[in-house]
Amino acid sequence: MTQWARALCAVAVAVMTAVGATAFVAQADSQPYVPALGVESKYFQPGPWAVIEEIGFGCCDATGSKYDLWYPTDLGAGGAQHPIVVWGNGTNAMPSRYAYLLRHLASWGFVVIGTENQQTGSGRDILGSLSYLKGLAADPATIFFGKLDTAAAGAMGHSQGASGVLNAMAASDGAIKTAVPIEIPAQLWCSSGITCADSRKLTSGSVFFVNGSADRFISPSTQALPWQAVGLQSNQAYYEATATSVPKVWATLDGPDHNDVQGQPDCAHASTPCTSGVDGYLGYPTAWMMAQLRDDAEARGAFRTGTGEFLSPAPNWRNQSSTVSR
Repeated sequence: MTQWARALCAVAVAVMTAVGATAFVAQADSQPYVPALGVESKYFQPGPWAVIEEIGFGCCDATGSKYDLWYPTDLGAGGAQHPIVVWGNGTNAMPSRYAYLLRHLASWGFVVIGTENQQTGSGRDILGSLSYLKGLAADPATIFFGKLDTAAAGAMGHSQGASGVLNAMAASDGAIKTAVPIEIPAQLWCSSGITCADSRKLTSGSVFFVNGSADRFISPSTQALPWQAVGLQSNQAYYEATATSVPKVWATLDGPDHNDVQGQPDCAHASTPCTSGVDGYLGYPTAWMMAQLRDDAEARGAFRTGTGEFLSPAPNWRNQSSTVSR
């Protein structure tokens, strides 16, 4: 059993002992989200770590914005070295808008940091949040000292922040190992003051593109004309334009619209317009981070070309594509 696995087991016991915007009328789900049996089901469930949320934990990024953090309560339990996930907000959103998803990631042992900057498309301040957290990990006066795996950092973001995490990874000189862009905007939105990304600039790392089937306006699945002629106007185009040397996956989640990732498990409890809620974004994106940052063989196998669980006909998903070969 690896040190990481021992830590998970130790914390699972501890947790089981310890745990007994704009107003609108949300549309409730007709049916709850049911994950596929196997890897998605495993990582759809909350992980074994209790989680601390700290809003306005520290200051500041290049714009003067504070950082928000989600991290395991018992940092370093069992000798664990926690991987890092840096978060990128959608336009005019704050990390707290995504608290359900970010808390879920932290429950699987990740330390998650997001700048409160509401314009993250350049990736500059997303990358800056990684530097900030690495500084805490090197400071003996902080609770993070010696407890983070600073060589295992990934990035996840929504909308403009999805563009931001690609830009941050491209500029990170390998420090960001993987990215999960959720609802990445078509490049036509760049003319509206939104900073976009170009996946052709990725030369290292790995990427998992995720979009919702109802998001046909901002982050469509496909486009009528080839991207070589009209640019990256769809998730399929971003996926196809990414170099073959970069392991990549793309899939469309059935049901969600552009902002569902900001929600709670169902739309009845969401704080933003919502179609089906955040549930579908929990299992496979978490598994991807476990595969890429913790070398979780079971999770990695789910995305493997030809044989992976995720690539067979899967409930809730369509357009599954992958170049992951091992």
